[in-house]
Amino acid sequence: MKRRRIRLGIIIAILAAAAMVIAACSEAGGTGGSPDEGAPDGGSSSSDGGPTGLAPYELTLYYPGTPQKDERLVEEAINQILIPKINATLNIIPIEWGAWNDRMNLMIAAREKADIIFTAQWNGYVSHVGKGAFLEVSDLLQKHGQGILETLDPIFLEGAKINGKIYGVPTNKEFAAAGGVVYDKKIAEELGLDMRSVKTPQDLTPILEKVKQARPDITPVWTNGGLFNSHYFGNYDFLGDVTIPGAILKDRDDTTVRPVEELERYREYLAIAREWYKRGFINQDATTTQESSIDVWKARSTFLTIESLKPGKAEEIASSAGRSGELDQIIMTPKTISTSETAGAMLAISSTSDDPERAMMFINLLHTDKELNNLLNFGIEGVHYTRKGEIISPTERTPDYSPGSAWMFGNQFLNYIWDSEDPEKWRKFREFNQNAHISPGLGFIFDSDPVKSEVGALANVMEQYQRALETGAVDPNKVLPEYLGAMRAAGLDKIIAEKQRQFDAFLAGRT
Repeated sequence: MKRRRIRLGIIIAILAAAAMVIAACSEAGGTGGSPDEGAPDGGSSSSDGGPTGLAPYELTLYYPGTPQKDERLVEEAINQILIPKINATLNIIPIEWGAWNDRMNLMIAAREKADIIFTAQWNGYVSHVGKGAFLEVSDLLQKHGQGILETLDPIFLEGAKINGKIYGVPTNKEFAAAGGVVYDKKIAEELGLDMRSVKTPQDLTPILEKVKQARPDITPVWTNGGLFNSHYFGNYDFLGDVTIPGAILKDRDDTTVRPVEELERYREYLAIAREWYKRGFINQDATTTQESSIDVWKARSTFLTIESLKPGKAEEIASSAGRSGELDQIIMTPKTISTSETAGAMLAISSTSDDPERAMMFINLLHTDKELNNLLNFGIEGVHYTRKGEIISPTERTPDYSPGSAWMFGNQFLNYIWDSEDPEKWRKFREFNQNAHISPGLGFIFDSDPVKSEVGALANVMEQYQRALETGAVDPNKVLPEYLGAMRAAGLDKIIAEKQRQFDAFLAGRT
């Protein structure tokens, strides 16, 4: 495969492109096509359409994350790739995690102009589609997304469907999931903590007590909500959207939809969170903080966080936090596959976009163009990292562009691998996808339209109670009954019944 060399005239460094990079791209996942010599990738010589005759256009990309110091510098580098390919420039707009949901809700309600927005089954995908926020993209995929269709396992697109239609393009990554913890390996070694003994959340209690006594300068556990009742640790399958109550357990085969708040597993995890909060193990601002776990790891202000895990997740976090080699992880739940994983990271095209076709061209490039993919994820070669083949090493400027969002964008199998990571990372990702328990709800997405009034009312109740309960900030023995009562008054039982009805019909049609 040949591509023309693109030289990025940036005052700090000149990026390498050319054939060596493209060969690596092919090995890492392929481009799904070979454009003619001299034609831009995705250009007029391919089935993706192309830039011929296109007017200049600025694409906006919204995603949850911390703004980066060198963001504009990286945008300049990205734009020197995009202009000759699709005559577009990119405006990267990260929104802090703690402000993300409110910002998106306001944007969608106000019909603000946007082009590409990160979304996920666990992050309001279904409800946003119901509000008309995202475009249906099946036709756009056929016209400008051939690279996506040729490299992405069909299971991802199945998981993105709502009533048979696709409103988001999934990231090509792992589709199995497991929950567990990421912890500070150096502190564990200094204090002689036996992390190999940790199998359950309860096993962590004596360890956290030792950390609290020995290191009063840090918080033993940091969270901004959920803790062990995060869907990825509790293994709750909300059948389409975690913001809409009613779930099954995805590590079981029971198909009865229930409020998770009535499950023994949920109550057990609430009790642990409450104990830890009272003992000072959990950050006291857990219900209000807008920090992300990456921010906290950068600040060296915690020992442990609860995470959705995969091979190499701890090192991904460590690299993003400028702490390569200092963190480790423990998987504590069975591996599962559900719709929330196959559509666990997607890019949607906003219904307010002035050029949806250009947006799909860009998303297609993120799935096929190795140089562009790594620029967005890791910054500029020679500035933010150095590279030998597929392996990259940090520089003094790495902290200036380290968004830690590689799992959100395009084809993760095109990503370079940090020198502190396992060089077999991508092979292990593929192995991780095997032999996971498949949720009975895989492929089903609840249509909330018949109960949209109740869903809206429940959202306000959940905003009032959920975060405080799940972080241990309030007594669950007193507050959980009050919470359930408020949920029922807002229409919980009607939502559960409708979700069960639709799910039963889905199961009957599958057999």
